[in-house]
Amino acid sequence: MAVAGDFAKGQSRPARAPFDGWRFVGRFGSLLVLAGLIIFMVSAYPDTFATKSNVINVLNQSALTAIISMGLTFPLIAGDFDLSIGYVGSCGGVVACQLMVANGFSIAEAFAVAVAFGALVGVLNGLIVTKIGVNPLVATLGVGTLVLGINYAIAGGTPVALTHPLPFLNLTLGKLFGVPYPVYVMFGLALLLWTLLNRTVMGQSMQAVGGNPVAARLSGLHVDRVRVIAFMIAGVCAVVAGVLLASTSGQAASDGADGYLLTAFAACFFGTAVLSNGQFHILGTIVGVLTIGIGFNAIALIGLATYYQFLFQGALLLAGVGVGTLARRHAHV
Repeated sequence: MAVAGDFAKGQSRPARAPFDGWRFVGRFGSLLVLAGLIIFMVSAYPDTFATKSNVINVLNQSALTAIISMGLTFPLIAGDFDLSIGYVGSCGGVVACQLMVANGFSIAEAFAVAVAFGALVGVLNGLIVTKIGVNPLVATLGVGTLVLGINYAIAGGTPVALTHPLPFLNLTLGKLFGVPYPVYVMFGLALLLWTLLNRTVMGQSMQAVGGNPVAARLSGLHVDRVRVIAFMIAGVCAVVAGVLLASTSGQAASDGADGYLLTAFAACFFGTAVLSNGQFHILGTIVGVLTIGIGFNAIALIGLATYYQFLFQGALLLAGVGVGTLARRHAHV
């Protein structure tokens, strides 16, 4: 009887699932890297890294990257790529500054026109991809090149500088409670886009389209419209980042935001290893951006050469792609 009782007890105990290393890395890998980086820097440089001013500095330097990266997250969620965001951001800054310099537009009016321009480019990307069927990489690279041509046609390849830049400079150099305005824009936009993605029908539709476009179409979703909207969001966010970038110096350089392309992709892919097993999402992108920002800050504080930033950024991109691919593959096993 005792043996039977012990057997029954053994049968009632649920079997403990074996530890799944890839699934764990796919969910927490990026957070572990970020935590490890912070712990190392706090321990090694407590008087410079672990200060309020440096934290605000890292957030401020990460703000524009976060804005353009969060926009890129939407096409990636929908299963597409957008290689035009850097060119669109640069051209958005040029368009806004040119309108203020040559046409007497106010900051708000110029900003609104630039945002409309970004939305239009995003819609063009989406229509070429969905209606003509061009590969997203080719389509967005082609559209980005067209935007680059428009950029140089407007500015001639030279910076467009404002005669009286102070009000424009205040967009990014101004502070509220000691925190620069771009930080508030970053967190406000993050909340808005997270809500759009996770609490609206459109956001759920994007995730469904990215997961299985055929099943999404069969279930009645307007797949093409969803993809176009995703590209439009990317274009708008790129322009917002581009205009704010121009505001940091009071002038728009023709290639000002071009360098954000690699950084945005690195942040998005690295962020797939944050609580999602290889899926793109806003929180993950923010973690990716902050990891890059803290990494760049660490490189500067340590005194390493600038090229280490590119090495660090490239490593994060490869790590994000590799871990995300393995996590998704493991999830389907």
